[in-house]
This record gives sequence, C-alpha cells and structure tokens, in this order.
Amino acid sequence: MSAAEETEVEAADQPWGEVTPDAARRLLVAAVEAFAERGYHATTTRDIAGRAGMSPAALYIHYKTKEELLHRISRIGHDKALAILRTAADGPGGAAERLAAAVQSFVRWHAAHHTTARVVQYELDALGDEHRTEIVALRRQSDAAVRDMINDGVRAGEFDVPDVPGTTLAVLSLCIDVARWFNVAGHRTPDEVGALYADLVLRMVGARKP
Repeated sequence: MSAAEETEVEAADQPWGEVTPDAARRLLVAAVEAFAERGYHATTTRDIAGRAGMSPAALYIHYKTKEELLHRISRIGHDKALAILRTAADGPGGAAERLAAAVQSFVRWHAAHHTTARVVQYELDALGDEHRTEIVALRRQSDAAVRDMINDGVRAGEFDVPDVPGTTLAVLSLCIDVARWFNVAGHRTPDEVGALYADLVLRMVGARKP
C-alpha cells in the first residue's frame, strides 16, 4: 500500500488533512513514498516533484529544502502518535485497560499507515539539529505517556514491573517496529495486530487476570 493509498484508508485517521494547499499535500505524499522506497539521502527533490506530477521548481514554492519536507512529515506523524497515546492514557478504566487501549491504537496506526510510519520513525537522523531536537522532545513525551501508565499499574498493584524505564522502551520499540514489517498481503489486519500486541504487552507487564 502506497502513501497515497494510505490517505484513503480512513479519512478520519488521515495524517495529511491539515496540509494545504493541495499541491503541498501532494508533495508530502510523494516525499513519503520516495523516502520509504529509496531512503531520505538517496531521494532527490526531482524524484519527489516527479512523483507529485510537478516540476522541481514548483516544489520550492512550498518547501525550501528536502529536509523541510522531512521535518513536516515527521512533525505531523509524531504529533499523531503522541495524541493516540495521550487519548488512551486519559481514557477510562484502570491501568491495564488504558495501556491495552494505548498499545492497540498505537500499533493499529503503525500498521495501517506503515509507509508513513517507517519514514516518521526511522529517518530521524536525517533531520537537521534544530528539527531533530524538536522531534526528540515529542518522542520523550510519548515515552512519558507510556511510562506513566505503567507506573500507575505498578502503584495500583496491577502490574509487576521491576524496571519501568526499560519496559517502557521495550513496549514502544515493539509497537513501532510494526511499521517495518507489516504487509497488507499478510494474514493479519491492522486491528488484529493491534489486539495481539495489546495482549502481549499486558503479559510483558505481568498484568493481573481479572
């Protein structure tokens, strides 16, 4: 599934709706496809413009550099990821219910939008220093959202976790890696993978059976 097709999977979950005008959005979609396929450094602005059906000169009307395009993609993707985790963290239920909801929705997004998520999660080092610092700060907020849910479970006696920071890192790494391997031709849907991973994470934290 291409980045263009991903934008049509579910309109309400479409990550580029806030990008205007349409030409700027088309360039972002084209950049995601190119970065996912060839990698950031091997992609040229001509590659991106060609995929968008535009001239290289037209790209610079909307984005000053290729790195600015990557930053825009990364910022929107990380904002979305953080919003997913915070929504679950602020939701109803105990720590186990909230952590399961967070993992399920987080994994589902990484599977349903795996092309976009691969660029968002794995091209961080291609960003300039200022933009990388900004994105790292967002990643730390995502880490904090998961860590707080695990700590809540430990305090409530729902979880048995000797190393909360290490377990938080393991949970996030497990979820994010879905973007690397997920294939729409596989046997599981994004919802099914999300449910599987939610169960695995609850086992990881030693969640007590009701």
